[in-house]
Amino acid sequence: MTKITKKRKDALSKVDNAKIYSLKEASGVVKEISKFNFDASVDLAIRLGVDPKKADQNVRGIVTLPNGTGKDVKVLALVTPDKEKEAQDAGADYVGLDEYLQKIKDGWTNVDVIITMPSVMGKLGPLGKILGPRGLMPNPKTGTVTMDVAKAVSEVKAGKIDFKVEKTGIIHASIGKVSFDADKIYENSLELIQNIIKLKPNSSKGTYLKSISMSSTMSPGINIDTNI
Repeated sequence: MTKITKKRKDALSKVDNAKIYSLKEASGVVKEISKFNFDASVDLAIRLGVDPKKADQNVRGIVTLPNGTGKDVKVLALVTPDKEKEAQDAGADYVGLDEYLQKIKDGWTNVDVIITMPSVMGKLGPLGKILGPRGLMPNPKTGTVTMDVAKAVSEVKAGKIDFKVEKTGIIHASIGKVSFDADKIYENSLELIQNIIKLKPNSSKGTYLKSISMSSTMSPGINIDTNI
């Protein structure tokens, strides 16, 4: 039987599983139960009343969190030489094309987001089996395939994230760090949830927001009222 650590027991004692917390309450509680020796991420798990197998119910989108993610997002800009300076000035961590395509073929994926141009997407096709499972394949719908490379890089660095419902009907997203003020966790969470609400498919019947849970990297989940 797995042994429960003292910190885990303490965290569990501070969360009432029978209670449905308001989003603002949960934003404070998650800080109280996340006393670790590192700055843990704060995550939301949002269960939707949709069938992801149906194309029109495969909810996905992008949102810019008002307080950023708290994470140093590593950005690779796969661009032609005329766009390299633009990407570098905007803050891209890695900029280039053929040399990075080869590195990816060799197994290198040490980045969080890849931004590219429409003319380059043809070269990325063969790398789909590497990038796809890691969520790194650029997509016009998430703004990572664009001619305005500088804007795309700046937005990602400022806290833009993309989200997509999984096969289980759940959207998982990291919305900050436990070092954030509770108000900032609340504001980021609200921004994400409101954006997901706006994307409710017309064909989705019944309850759309079925459940919301907030947790940090190693904390128990906190059940949140879906009446946002």
